[in-house]
This record gives sequence, structure tokens and C-alpha cells, in this order.
Amino acid sequence: MKLKAILLCSLFCLFAMTAQSARVDTVMVKSPSMNKDVKVVYVLPDKALDKKVCPVVYLLHGYSGNAQSWVALKPELLQIADEKGLIFVCPDGKNSWYWDSPKDSSYRYETFISSELVEYTDQHYATIADRKARAISGLSMGGHGALWNAIRHKDVFGAVGSMSGGVDIRPFPKNWEMSRQLGELATHPEVWESHTVVNQLDKIENGDLAIIVDCGEADFFLEVNKDLHERLLKRKIDHDFISRPGGHTGSYWNNSIDYHILFFDKFFQKSLFTKLIIR
Repeated sequence: MKLKAILLCSLFCLFAMTAQSARVDTVMVKSPSMNKDVKVVYVLPDKALDKKVCPVVYLLHGYSGNAQSWVALKPELLQIADEKGLIFVCPDGKNSWYWDSPKDSSYRYETFISSELVEYTDQHYATIADRKARAISGLSMGGHGALWNAIRHKDVFGAVGSMSGGVDIRPFPKNWEMSRQLGELATHPEVWESHTVVNQLDKIENGDLAIIVDCGEADFFLEVNKDLHERLLKRKIDHDFISRPGGHTGSYWNNSIDYHILFFDKFFQKSLFTKLIIR
């Protein structure tokens, strides 16, 4: 009986070691618009490694972050990728705010995220190359970037999320190097007006995007997120808005991303099932 127990224990350990078989790839993706390579981290589920197509979630880091930020913040992404059959794509956006900077041609991260990176991902990995199987989210600067790109490229992304997002940049004219991309607010007010997320809402109608927004009650971005929520309500655009205890912290985002993944997974299942029924 002792030998049998040892064998069973060994088999269990072997199963535990092989059950989570997601892989992390770190690659350099060429950006023709910026004429440089951009580091991108891919979390690939076992399903994708077996060439079975999967939906994709693009995750954008915050200011001072990098391509590794999300895997470091949420190591469970590997397990989640396998459980949900999702590919996670985490690009290095520098401190770009994910715009095409009108001031610096070497910062064309909107073009990179919504065109070049999506095209590369669909060409090199087992994706479902359809907006109904594509979501984008991010934290802080990345929350702004996710909404900025999804709203302006609703033909590319079907769902979008923002965690503690800087969704209105105008109250923070001296922060986070934004003036390097846009010029000073005092001298370029029209540029700042046209590069803030809350002024992009006229580009979408209800149903164009599945939207989830959340922010901690102790976060310095709380008021601009509440304002975004009110503007969406006024335009009668359906969305999930969550405010819970917490600040602008890694522990908040480690928890918050679980809600976004659940939201996106439900969106994928519903939209892809509907597409199959229509066919």
C-alpha cells in the first residue's frame, strides 16, 4: 500500500506540473510607423499552442511600466489563460499614453496598438481574427489608452475596460510627461481637448462596445471616472461601472483584472455564440 501511495502521489505531482502549460513569449514586434521594434509579452494558453484559435485580451500598463508589468502584477495570468482559453498581449507602451503624438513622430502608439500589433498577433498566433474576439484593457495610463484605442477603433475591438484610468487628462497638465506628447496645456488647449477620452464619446453609440470601468474610492482619478460614468449614462451607452474601496495600487489592479477578464469572457462567449447562430 505504501508503494501504491507513493506512485499515486508522484502521478498527482506530475499532473500538477503539467496541468498549467501556458507559455510566456517575449518578442520584438516591428512598428513601421515608428521605425523601431517594440517589446511585447504574450501569455499563450495550451489551447493556442495546440493551434486552436482563441480570443485575445490586450493589456496596457501604466505610466513608468513596461511589457512585463502585467505578468509581474498578476502571475496568475498563466493559469487564467489556460482556464479561459485566452491569449493575453502586453505591449511596452513607454510613457506614450497610447496616442499618436502630434508632437513626436517616434510616439505613434495608437497606430501600433490598434493596427500593427493586432495584425502581427493575428499573423503569428492562433487567434480568432475578429473584433468579437478582441478586447483591450489597462491600468491608469493604460486605462486611458485602452478606451482611447477602442473608441477610435471600434472596428478592431469589441470590448474595452479601464482600471483607475486617467480618462480626463485636463486636470493634470503637469503630470506624467503628457506635455512631451501634446505640448503645454496653456499653449495647446485644443490639442488637450481632442486627446482626452471623455471628449471621444461622440464617436460611439450604444452597443458599439462592451465597456467596463472601475476605480478605487481612494484613487486620485476617481472623480474623472465618475464623470465618465455620468457622460456615458447621459448618452445612454450601456456599461459596467464599479467603484470599490482601494487606491491607485498594485493590489487594487491585481483584484480588478479578475472582474475585467470575467466581463470579457462573457462578452466573447455571447458574441461568438451569436455569430455561430447567425451563420
